[in-house]
Amino acid sequence: MCRPVSAVPGDVLVLTKPLGTRVAVNAHVMLYNKEKEKKLLENFSKEEIISLYNSSIDSMVRLNRKAAQLMHKYKAHAATDVTGFGILGHANQLASNQKACVKFEIHTLPCFANALRVNDVFDYGLKTGYSAETSGGLLISISRENAPMLIKELHELEGWPAFVVGEVFERVGDSEPYAYLSNESLFVEVMDPHA
Repeated sequence: MCRPVSAVPGDVLVLTKPLGTRVAVNAHVMLYNKEKEKKLLENFSKEEIISLYNSSIDSMVRLNRKAAQLMHKYKAHAATDVTGFGILGHANQLASNQKACVKFEIHTLPCFANALRVNDVFDYGLKTGYSAETSGGLLISISRENAPMLIKELHELEGWPAFVVGEVFERVGDSEPYAYLSNESLFVEVMDPHA
C-alpha cells in the first residue's frame, strides 16, 4: 500500500489528466439555455464547445486505475485525486498531511483546449487552481528520477499525456502556505489526441 504521507523536498508533482471538466460541462449546458447560449456564442463556436465537452468526457471516463498502478510501480511518495476542491485545494490538503514539513508549488496548469478561453469569459476558477473537477486525475508526489518513466508509460497505456506540474519544497515556518501557484504559472492547452 502507498500511504499518501511521504512527499519530500526535491520531489516533483505529476498530474495525470488535464484540467477543465467543470468548465467544459458548464459551457455545454449553456448551449441549452437561450440567454446563456447567446453570450457563449458571442465568443465561441458550437463546434469549439462540443469539442471541449467531448475531450472532457473522454478524460472523465478514463479511470485512475492505471495511473494508480504506475504510482506503485514507480514508488510515488504521496498522491491524491483532483476533484471538488480543484488542483490547489487538493494540493493544499495533501501537503498539509505529510510527515515532512513540505509545501507544493504548482507551476503549470494543463487545461483542455478552449477551457482557458471559456474560463476567461465566465471565470470558474481555473486560473486560480480552484475550479472543481469531475473524475479528475491524480496529483502525485514522486522522485524527479521516476516521474518521466511514469509519464511515458501512462501515455503509452492511455494515449493521453500526463504532466509535471510542480515541485515539492521544504516549508519553513507556519506563515508559509502548504500549496500555492507560482508567480509565473504556465497555462498549457492540451489538444485531445483522439479528436
